[in-house]
Amino acid sequence: MGAEAFGPLIDIVTSPYLMGLILLAIPIGMFFGAVPGLGGKLGIVLLIPFVFGMDPLAGAVFLLAMHAVVHTGGSIPSILFGVPGTGPDAATIVDGFPMAQRGEAGRALGASLGASGVGGVIGALFLAAMLPVLKPVVLAFSPAEFFLLALFGITFIAMLSGRSLIKGIAVGFLGILVSLVGLDPHTGSQRFTFDQLWLWDGVSVVAAVLGLFAIPEMLSLGVKGGSIAEVKGKAARYDIRQVLQGIGDVFRNPWLTVRTSVLGAAIGAIPGLGGDAASWLCYGHAVQTCKNPETFGKGDVRGVIAPETANNSKEGGSLLPTLFFGVPGSSGMAILIGAFVMLGIQPGPHMALTGMNLVWSLIWALALANILSVFVFLAMAPAFSLLVFVRGALLIPFVIVLAFLGAYLSDSSWQNMILLVVIGVLGYFLKKFGWPRPPFVIGLVLGSIAEDSLHKALAIWGPTFFLRPLSLVFIAMIVLTVGVYVWKQVKGRHTEVHYDV
Repeated sequence: MGAEAFGPLIDIVTSPYLMGLILLAIPIGMFFGAVPGLGGKLGIVLLIPFVFGMDPLAGAVFLLAMHAVVHTGGSIPSILFGVPGTGPDAATIVDGFPMAQRGEAGRALGASLGASGVGGVIGALFLAAMLPVLKPVVLAFSPAEFFLLALFGITFIAMLSGRSLIKGIAVGFLGILVSLVGLDPHTGSQRFTFDQLWLWDGVSVVAAVLGLFAIPEMLSLGVKGGSIAEVKGKAARYDIRQVLQGIGDVFRNPWLTVRTSVLGAAIGAIPGLGGDAASWLCYGHAVQTCKNPETFGKGDVRGVIAPETANNSKEGGSLLPTLFFGVPGSSGMAILIGAFVMLGIQPGPHMALTGMNLVWSLIWALALANILSVFVFLAMAPAFSLLVFVRGALLIPFVIVLAFLGAYLSDSSWQNMILLVVIGVLGYFLKKFGWPRPPFVIGLVLGSIAEDSLHKALAIWGPTFFLRPLSLVFIAMIVLTVGVYVWKQVKGRHTEVHYDV
């Protein structure tokens, strides 16, 4: 990286106007992330009128900085209330919420904050490092690779099932079944829609995730009584040290942090997979590669670090196809492309020749927003953490209203609130009888990607698509993943037998 790379950084840092825009964008982005159902996409849409007529660079930096920190804010309700602020933040609930229940909300928020900051910076560095080899990498991915990558993600269902593999697979397949609701991508015929127009686009992931996690947690809190945190008297002794401990956890697990950051950025660079896939794949990777996976789902800080690094690093990755091919790397980037065009920025291959100054400016804006968000969040985290000690009777109505609002706002469809109640009842019984809930979300998110890609791959190559070089690499990874899981299960069983003796 020479003067071409660092020139735009100096221009941004020495410009009070641009730095002011980034500092203004950070709390706005956190707000849109922290309120369930709003999210970065709605944030961009609502802010487009305010950037209309601005200098193209200033407008693009402002919108990107706002979008970059949405998932940092989204971890707040995920950890404190078990309500995902945005879809990709659902994976953070699995371990973040149990930590809050233990009275470690500050530590979980600190881990989320540190992971988000590091992930965002690594995502920006990944974008910078990938510029020279961009074209062949993006073009190498075809529907065949999309299908096998989704299949690879679905194998993580086994990792998230704990000791009850059959239960996990059953819930995962239920999620895949729900992902089939809508119009068949191959024939256009209706499936499981019951002639309801609002189901033609499929089941809303946001409504499903809110129903699966938020409603059951609030119902069980209402039955149990008291507050979310089961630890008494912790609020009075609470201080910033818990948050700093969480940030320290990120650096105590350096290889996990770096691996999931790079993996998240790589997944973000592949158009069509999106943030949900990135966070769940990285969570599954953490469970698969850690020595004691049995602690995941019970409040393991690594289960917060992995999805949060992925959530933020994927933004750097998704900028690659967005800027250079005009192909949005995620749904948020699809709206950002529209905003860029409105500002007079035309994404496409010509950016590599004539727009590199702008590209580098956006890379640095992405990194600066994530670094500065750490300090903004650090000032607010202690106050947020105390919310878990508020009595359930005061909290439950607020969270339930947020969940219904989020379900409605996700698609501006009131029918999503009915869906929220139905899946909420399902989620409550899954929680009550000890069935794992994360596999349902993995099946729902990756099922439709796998099906669509399979149709396209069969139409182009027929069954021979399995023999493509990259396909063989993914098949080997799938076999290896399943093999490692079986080996760990067998080894664990032998250890139990040894101890019994």
